[in-house]
Amino acid sequence: METQSSLNYNRVASAIAYLQHHFKEQPHLDEVAAEIHLSPAHFQRLFTEWAGTSPKKFLQYISIEHAKKLLAENRDLTLFDTAYETGLSSTSRLHDLFINIEGMSPAEYKNGGQNLSINYRFADSPFGKVIIASTTKGICYIAFESNEAKAYHDLHARFPNALFNQYADALQESALIIFRNDWSTLSEIKLHLKGTDFQLKVWESLLKIPMGKLVTYGDVAQQIGNAKASRAVGTAIGSNPVAFLIPCHRVIQASGITGGYMWGPTRKTAIIGWESAQLNQEE
Repeated sequence: METQSSLNYNRVASAIAYLQHHFKEQPHLDEVAAEIHLSPAHFQRLFTEWAGTSPKKFLQYISIEHAKKLLAENRDLTLFDTAYETGLSSTSRLHDLFINIEGMSPAEYKNGGQNLSINYRFADSPFGKVIIASTTKGICYIAFESNEAKAYHDLHARFPNALFNQYADALQESALIIFRNDWSTLSEIKLHLKGTDFQLKVWESLLKIPMGKLVTYGDVAQQIGNAKASRAVGTAIGSNPVAFLIPCHRVIQASGITGGYMWGPTRKTAIIGWESAQLNQEE
């Protein structure tokens, strides 16, 4: 006999499959709910609990991934054609979708950051060499990497058509103070981040974790008001483009295991220990 949990999972799985196959039709909530024989309100609540995002947002993510694929594979494709092939009624809807999820317009995405000027430099930290990059708006990237060629390659891959200048600016200097254990200036540091609404919400939550404190993925999910989205939170944390400054190293598994880290679990353990030692010195 099928349990209620299993039934709910199958319903959500069917809804996801339907959205993936029919996204070009941009189906409304009522249409998808009818497919799995639920009321719109019940479907909305169930889907959000299981998928960690609303049906509308999920549809938007599918749509924009398709649009990005089209723009990447065919440089001659117009924005009108891209909107049409994605099932959007106008280029203005395509524009709004990119601004809300990617933090840039479709044209900017298509150009791969063209006309965006990025300053970068290499610096030493207590946990190894870092590359730090900034635009006129704020810090856009920090990563631990001892190999300067690889560090630049990874940065360039994020903004393939931007103009890069190896130049140390005031924004970078302000951010690097953090490695000297001065978190009092955190509010003065400007960030220029590109991410989905969900990712930005998660990253903002991480900034509120005090130095020396550890939280779980579930804690972060509760903090952003979506207690059942621990897995989605983990994915968003894994996409953090600004090492240390956005302290994803302070998030561990509920079991107490330190867990993964984009820049290596050994470094994560070292950072956690270092921060704890700094606090003990102050007591």
